[in-house]
Amino acid sequence: MKQKQVLIVGGGFGGVACALALAKSKDERLKVRLVSDKAHFEYHGALYRLVTGNDPMEVCIPLSLIFKDKVVEVVEDRVDLVDVKKKVVKGESGSVYGYDFLVLAVGGETEYYGIPGLEKWAFGFKTINEALALKEHLHETMRMCAAEKDVEEKKCGAHVVVVGGGASGTELAAELVVYGKELAKKHGADPSLVVVNLVQSPRRLLPELPEKMSQRIEARVRSLGVNVWVNRRVMKKDVESVYMPDVKMKSKTLVWTAGVIANRLYKMTRGLVVGKKGRVEVDGYLRARGNVDVYVVGDGANTGESGMAQTALAQGRLVARNIEKKVRGWRMEKLVEMKPVYAIPCGPGWAAVWINGWQVYGRMGWWLRRWLDWRVFRILLPWREAMAVWRSGGVLSEQCSVCRRGKDGDV
Repeated sequence: MKQKQVLIVGGGFGGVACALALAKSKDERLKVRLVSDKAHFEYHGALYRLVTGNDPMEVCIPLSLIFKDKVVEVVEDRVDLVDVKKKVVKGESGSVYGYDFLVLAVGGETEYYGIPGLEKWAFGFKTINEALALKEHLHETMRMCAAEKDVEEKKCGAHVVVVGGGASGTELAAELVVYGKELAKKHGADPSLVVVNLVQSPRRLLPELPEKMSQRIEARVRSLGVNVWVNRRVMKKDVESVYMPDVKMKSKTLVWTAGVIANRLYKMTRGLVVGKKGRVEVDGYLRARGNVDVYVVGDGANTGESGMAQTALAQGRLVARNIEKKVRGWRMEKLVEMKPVYAIPCGPGWAAVWINGWQVYGRMGWWLRRWLDWRVFRILLPWREAMAVWRSGGVLSEQCSVCRRGKDGDV
C-alpha cells in the first residue's frame, strides 16, 4: 500500500507534538517529515532564565535528540513558499517537498507596529539568538557603567525598559531587576543605579487573568523594585532614549515583548483565509478553511486560545490523531478548547499560578511552575534526557569570565 506523505512545517511546540504523536502511532501507511529552519527546538517559556544567567540546555533542545529512534525524517530548511493547489512546499535550499497532508506550525514573529526606532534599537524576545544578544548587551552595559565617569551616562546604561506586560515581559522584568543588581556587583558597577521599568499599554498587567490576580502579580513585581507603567504607550526609541506621550526615559536597553503576529508565511500562501493578527481561519478539525488536507496548529491558527504553548501541544496531537483517523476511514475528532494553565514566575522562588480558577502564589506556585516545565520536557524527551534538561534550569552558565567565577573565585 502506497504511503501517505505527512509534511510538518515548523519545529516548535505544535509541529514537534504532531510529529511525535504520529511516530508513536507507528502507522506504516504514513511517512512523516518535519521541516524546520532550526536544528533545535526552542523552549520559549525559559528564555527569561537564559537572559539572566542560566544554562542554555533548558531552552535549546536538538531535534535529533527529540526524534532519536523515531520514524520521523527531520530536515533543516526554511520554507519560503507553499502551493496548496500543487500540494508542494519549497524551501530556501531549493528543495521541493510534496505532501498528502500538510501541517503548518510556523508560529509567530515580532510586530513593531511601525513605531519609529524600535526595529533598529529594541531587543526582541522571541528566540534564543535574541535572548543571548540581550544577555551580551547587559554584560557590556554593566562593564561600561563600571568604567564610565559621568553619572548620567552610568544611569543611562543601567536603566532597562521592558515593553509589554504579558507573561514574557512580566517574567523578564521581575528577573532582571534582581539579576541586574548582581551583575552590576560582579562588574564593579554601583547596583543602586540599576532600574527596570515595565511599560504596559492596557490598564493592568496580564489582562487575560482575573483582575485580583493581576494586582497580586503587580504588587510582587513592584516589591522587587520594578517600576510599573500601565496605560502607557511607547512612541519612539533612539540610541539613548525611550519616548512615551508624557515621559522621556534615558535608556540604552529596551526589550520589546509587546507585539506578536502570525508568521508571514501564512499571509504569503494563496488559498489560505487569513484573519485577525495574521492567523489562518480553520474549521473544527483545524483544517485551513477550504483545504481538506492542510492543517494549521499553534500561533498561526485563529482559535480562542492561540498563542499558548499548551494550546499548540494539544492541537498538534489532535491533528496527528485526525490524520491517522482519516487514513483509516474513521470519523475525525473535533477541537475542544481547554482553558490553559497560567504560571507566571516573578523573581527567584516566586510564581503565580492559575488553574481553572484555582490560584496559587509564592514558593508553592514556583514549584508548580517547575512541575509544568517538567511535563513539557517529558512530552518531548525520554525520562533520563528530560530530567537532565529540567535540572539544567537551576544551573548558572554565564558567558563573561567575571560571571563564570564561583564563590571561591574558581572559573
